[in-house]
Amino acid sequence: MCGIVGIRNSADVSFSLYYALYALQHRGQESAGIATFNGSGLCKHKGNGLVSEVFSEQILQSLVGSAGIGHVRYPTTGENRPENIQPFLFTFRGHVIAIAHNGNLVNYRELRTQFEDRGQIFWSTSDTEIISKIITESIRKGGTIEDAVKKCMACLKGSYSVVMLFDGDLYAFRDPHGIRPLCFGRTESGYIVASESVAIDALNGKYERDVHPGEMLHISEDGIKFKQIAVASRKGHCVFEYIYFARADSFIDGSLVYDVRRKIGAQIYEENPLKADAVCTVPDSGTAYAVGFSERSSIPFMECLIKNRYMGRTFIMPTQEKRERAVRIKLNPIPDHLRDRSIILVDDSIVRGTTSRRIIETMREAGAREIHMRIGSPIIKAPCYLGVDMPTRAELIGSDKDVEEVRKSITATSLHYLSIDSLVESVGLPRHDLCLGCLTGCYPVEIRDELSDDRCVTMVDRDVQTSLFDR
Repeated sequence: MCGIVGIRNSADVSFSLYYALYALQHRGQESAGIATFNGSGLCKHKGNGLVSEVFSEQILQSLVGSAGIGHVRYPTTGENRPENIQPFLFTFRGHVIAIAHNGNLVNYRELRTQFEDRGQIFWSTSDTEIISKIITESIRKGGTIEDAVKKCMACLKGSYSVVMLFDGDLYAFRDPHGIRPLCFGRTESGYIVASESVAIDALNGKYERDVHPGEMLHISEDGIKFKQIAVASRKGHCVFEYIYFARADSFIDGSLVYDVRRKIGAQIYEENPLKADAVCTVPDSGTAYAVGFSERSSIPFMECLIKNRYMGRTFIMPTQEKRERAVRIKLNPIPDHLRDRSIILVDDSIVRGTTSRRIIETMREAGAREIHMRIGSPIIKAPCYLGVDMPTRAELIGSDKDVEEVRKSITATSLHYLSIDSLVESVGLPRHDLCLGCLTGCYPVEIRDELSDDRCVTMVDRDVQTSLFDR
């Protein structure tokens, strides 16, 4: 679940890229990188750490150029190795290219084997490199960038939003199902493409719209052009973006995330009303849910847990040990707000259950009489193969437990998950336009050993059945 941004301005873009990546920091905390085109070649800097740790004013001043792309990484495919830090940069037949990708390719190993069988070498273990190989293969055969993007959409299976520099022009494209988000906007001196609209806000730009699934944008000194490359029979926008990953002030596929979450909070109460002394949030991702619950129930909202603002997101930390250690210092209870009270604790989701259990134990130790857990997503039952770090069922507390078993495990007084129907209603998109794979085990693309919805078969999916090198 990485964050990407591409900017083309009439002035240098390095500081603008920095501010945009800062706004997208919640999407990846492992590494960050920027590449710019200086008129003849590429300038780059990337490293492990947060955006503020990787870049300094001196480094940004060295990244000259009026076009550039940036990336913050949260690994789903590829280990934590320096060569996996994006953007990827390379030259090919006189062209200078930089590419950054948000998503996860489920046919990565199959495609990599095809390239290796032809004698191609790989310098990383990231599936982003597959995209660069397909693009250069198309160029080698005399194709244009549009041809290369068509080839990508015909061959890649999974989720991908991509920004790319090609000899100073900026390109961006999104997979035909639109699984991972991508939007564009205008700044005072140019254009910006980014994973979320908050990156546009950071530059005081104007959000225009989302990049359509299967669409390509080409931004040059002549302006911006749009091209619909492929059309799928259905969309598959990731519902977990609305549930957890996106910032609450972002627009994702036309909806303000905060408003979606507030509606979800109200729906939780409608489905399972109860009386209590206060509604409490697990900050920050549960706040909008708790506000909606409080408004609909007329139970007062009260902060009972205070977040250490210098902590990152525990969900995307790489190991269970680090996640549990982080919870202990991330949230501090307010005993005077909890003592002898019945509390409704609202959170966005329960994935592994360890964080919820630890929070409830902390609140009970601080004096809470009852803790009724209310969750803004349905029970998560299946892995995500399309960009969220839920790789195995063994990690998911809901994969083999019913609601009562989960309640006992996390030690809550009561527990209620939002239903899928209410979630879909709150998001405001048709059910068949959402990827609900982690909730249902049915995915918008074919995944080996998993179920796929028949409605997901598209012209693009059928093309994938043909070898990459036969065309």
